[in-house]
Amino acid sequence: MKVVLISPYEIGRQPFALAEPAAWLKQEDFDVECIDLANQPFEPSIFADARLIAIHLIMHAGARLAAEIIPQISKEAPNASICVYGLYAPVNDAYFRSLGCEYVFGGEAESDLRSLCQALREKHPTDEFRLTRNSLDKQEFITPDRSSLPALDQYASLRLADGREKTVGFVETTRGCKHLCRHCPIVPVYAGVFRVVSIDVVMQDIRQQMAAGAQHISFGDPDFLNGPGHARRIIERFQSEFPGTSWDATIKVEHLLAHTKHIEYFATNHCLFITSAVESIENQVLEELEKGHEEADFYQALELLRSLGISMLPTFVPFTPWTTIEGYLRLLKAIVRLRLVNCVAPVQLSIRLLLPHGTRLLESEHRHADWLGEFDSQMLGYQWTHPDPLVDELQVRIQDWVMDAEQDGLDRQKIFTGVWKLAYSINGSQPPALIQGVQPHAPQMSEPWYCCAEPTALQMSQISTATIPAV
Repeated sequence: MKVVLISPYEIGRQPFALAEPAAWLKQEDFDVECIDLANQPFEPSIFADARLIAIHLIMHAGARLAAEIIPQISKEAPNASICVYGLYAPVNDAYFRSLGCEYVFGGEAESDLRSLCQALREKHPTDEFRLTRNSLDKQEFITPDRSSLPALDQYASLRLADGREKTVGFVETTRGCKHLCRHCPIVPVYAGVFRVVSIDVVMQDIRQQMAAGAQHISFGDPDFLNGPGHARRIIERFQSEFPGTSWDATIKVEHLLAHTKHIEYFATNHCLFITSAVESIENQVLEELEKGHEEADFYQALELLRSLGISMLPTFVPFTPWTTIEGYLRLLKAIVRLRLVNCVAPVQLSIRLLLPHGTRLLESEHRHADWLGEFDSQMLGYQWTHPDPLVDELQVRIQDWVMDAEQDGLDRQKIFTGVWKLAYSINGSQPPALIQGVQPHAPQMSEPWYCCAEPTALQMSQISTATIPAV
């Protein structure tokens, strides 16, 4: 029986969430084909003889792209069952069912996918799988099967300050997250639970990616220090076997300060940079999001990493219902003062808060806020309008500027200069002179990390153009 696993988009990473279920299904002698639409064309003929087509939805942009292709898949493969799984599947189950999906799995989906495939092959009833399933049960991970995915050099690369590029391997050591940030799309599915991938499996995955040409390893966990001891042991094994190989991870500000001894160890063992979801430098916004840190903590964490020789790549959600023009200008000034202009991907300056189904932000008094609109099923999020129209206008102007400037190939400092001028001129003010001073270059991925945000028009157009044919 043929099974097709599809990833619409995963920010330039070779998707673990295709490779892991592929390994499970191949163990059961299923004919599995993996399609990563970020790098491969949408070929309807692929689906003609498939019995099950399962689409992974980890990103908001990917979920919206999946909605575009599901009707075409149904037309090309009328005898196939369609399943969606991942973070954006269970919270949008009604919408995807309306498009023709029979099965919706969230959380740790591998065992559900395997059981469903077995039932379909044996022509057993599958009614028990038709209800939305969100299993968080522990499972035994096995080595991901990446053999049918595009080569690593087809994915995002690491760009170093000296102009060199490195091929990147992407590894997951945990899934889920033990934190409950109110805006995070992981929380409605995992609700504070995280699951560990065994060190042996992680190392087997690293080995196969190093053999495939990886020169740098990116640990893509929602937070690498959800299990600090687990993370430390992985780096010990990794550096013992591949000494000197650079790596990066995503770590909360809160964890950077709570686990300084681990950070010090990472610094001496070739950690090149850490992505940290700072989100805001306004304490009111941080409190609304329940990020677990304050503005001063961000500055302390940045100082710590710099003292150890690790670059911090902070990410932001600068446009929220609580953003003010003055607060946005304060953020820009802080980025200049902290010498972070080259460390912040331009898209981070334009991001607008996403409110998906299940967001904890709407568990509070904000459920009835004047700025909150209706849920838009096609956008997969609640509409919202800022109380100050100038803030919404500024967000659109900056998004358009960043999109055009990146298409024109402008560097980060020039793009930042444009953002600076737009932010000051939105209310008729004359922009003051921008003195950036020395802004150190930082290592960066060729495709920037972003989350908890509405995808920009540029991101959607780039992915759609690459993967979905005109009809």
